[in-house]
Amino acid sequence: MTKDEHIRYWLQGAGHDLKAAESLFESKKYDWCLFIAHLVLEKAIKAIFALKHDKVPPKTHNLVKLAEQSLIELTDERQIFFDEVNDFNLEVRYPDFKHDFYNSCTKDFTEMYFNKIKENYQWLKSLIESGK
Repeated sequence: MTKDEHIRYWLQGAGHDLKAAESLFESKKYDWCLFIAHLVLEKAIKAIFALKHDKVPPKTHNLVKLAEQSLIELTDERQIFFDEVNDFNLEVRYPDFKHDFYNSCTKDFTEMYFNKIKENYQWLKSLIESGK
């Protein structure tokens, strides 16, 4: 794949996952909405990694680590937010956390995080468009 194809691959995946997360939110599958929304940010960051390094991104789901490796400067607030969103990736997967996570995923909780995830997704896309 060329560099542009690689970037497009990750961005298309992020866009697809965003639509899936929207559908999950509408169908009140709030825990899965946030799980998939984590992937939206992960794939957008991996597109930036491809832009900056012209190679395959690392196989990790940790948004903070990916952002650092992608040379993205995060504010303290964004770093804390990305770290919180990392939990969505883990808590849906493992039985020890799944029940508690499911119970915390009210409509209001999910809507607040999902809106912030969409804002951050737009910010990450703007970094790609500006070539940063």
